[in-house]
Amino acid sequence: MTLYRTTHPYFPFIWESDDQPPARWHGEGEGPVHYFATTPEGAWAELLRHEEIIDPEDLKGLNERAIWVVQLTDPPDETPSLDFATLTGGRDTYPACRAEAQRLRGIGSKGFVTESAALQPAGAMLFRVNDGLRYEAIESKVVVLFGPQPHMTAQLVALGRPPERLLEHVRHL
Repeated sequence: MTLYRTTHPYFPFIWESDDQPPARWHGEGEGPVHYFATTPEGAWAELLRHEEIIDPEDLKGLNERAIWVVQLTDPPDETPSLDFATLTGGRDTYPACRAEAQRLRGIGSKGFVTESAALQPAGAMLFRVNDGLRYEAIESKVVVLFGPQPHMTAQLVALGRPPERLLEHVRHL
């Protein structure tokens, strides 16, 4: 499975310690918990949602980011037992998401695959060349992995900013 993640260019692609700031699927001191998207657009959308970027002008002020590609040979097969509205909701849904992540960790799960809270359906694109450049909309998922990942490797594929067209596909907070 190919996964994508954005970071500040000075930081690695995953966390090593539990001093990670809390987010949707983990609270204070519960890390490291690693968040990946199954598409580049999904990774960019997570950044745009987190930074609350709505206006194309705000993209110009966004610092350059690193986008990483990770190959995951043994992806988790669990999914959270939460409804779609909770999986894609705002900060008020974080307690329910964190409780579900704690439940999954408690049963020995290494992680799970879930809906992207940030990217609306059909917000990601698959491109091909067939009588010119063609694209089709595809779904993007999020893969969450629990704990240290010392054997995980990644490739830094680009430094840049998300494309402006993506703003219309983000579920903004």
